[in-house]
Amino acid sequence: MAGECDCSGLDKAAGKTVAESLVTLTHLVLPDDANPAGNVHGGVILKLIDTAAGVVAMRHVRGWAVTASIDRMDFLKPVFVGELVIIKASLNMVGRTSMEIGVRVEAENLQTGDVRHTNSAYLTFVALDDKGRPRQAPPLVIEGEVGERRLRQALRRRELRHQALAEERSEDRVKDGRI
Repeated sequence: MAGECDCSGLDKAAGKTVAESLVTLTHLVLPDDANPAGNVHGGVILKLIDTAAGVVAMRHVRGWAVTASIDRMDFLKPVFVGELVIIKASLNMVGRTSMEIGVRVEAENLQTGDVRHTNSAYLTFVALDDKGRPRQAPPLVIEGEVGERRLRQALRRRELRHQALAEERSEDRVKDGRI
């Protein structure tokens, strides 16, 4: 299949595992985080997601990394004041300079202990050198069936992103009279 990685011959010493960079962050939701209805502002969740994904990327490259895109952001259920937000972020794929990080957000009702999945997102980060230019990222060592599935899905999302960008650029050239 196009875009698939044959990782069987990968030298594990040259790469890093998902476990080496994964992150879990927590945030107690306070009134300042909420809208008048008592739900957390979507922007608060987005900032927490971006922060968690950024830590994963920087841990992996042991240097600077910046957000290149948020591929998808799903708001599944609201988060309320007084709940604990739990953000779990981990690498799905590493390219030459870019990394896809998947983030799962859960909300825990601290009074009942109930935990529910509230948000999911996929972000792309780019590793930067000391001058702010893209630099090579260490390869990701894929382990187990879950890691292989996440890699396949990430490669498919990357392919779809590239197709969408190519279509947008083509449409822009047509609109601008360059074609």
